Amino acid sequence: MNLRTLELKIPPPAVAVLVALLMWGVSRATPTWEFPVLARGAVALVVAVIGVTFSASGFIAFRHAKTTINPRTPEAASSLVSSGVYRITRNPMYVGLLFVLLAWAVFLSLGWALVGPPVFVAYIQLFQITPEEKALSALFGTEYSAYKVRVRRWL
Repeated sequence: MNLRTLELKIPPPAVAVLVALLMWGVSRATPTWEFPVLARGAVALVVAVIGVTFSASGFIAFRHAKTTINPRTPEAASSLVSSGVYRITRNPMYVGLLFVLLAWAVFLSLGWALVGPPVFVAYIQLFQITPEEKALSALFGTEYSAYKVRVRRWL
């Protein structure tokens, strides 16, 4: 199987849901750490809110710029968004999903669940971000190259 066939095929939110389900499945089969539910729930909530804020900020910035939010068609981008949250990270929506997965790992209170977020990052990096960056480089050339130098891919 050619792994390139996975490029831009599965929307990142679906990847995050699949990883979250795998994390949950592992949590059902292995012992959890003993942390008070209230404490881990509070920490998980704070981390999740940070994640949702990142994702929502990225989404809103794309809407304001009137460019595509479809992660499967980066070549349809009509403008390069580099303001707002895009001054902090080139991929705030993916950073947000990562934070939500970290919150889920905290809530599950399971060491093995911490494998989920790096799996998400690896998949998104290889099959989503790399092809997106190729498309954006083709569309925006030196403007995108300069942006990549100024702003980190994740955080």
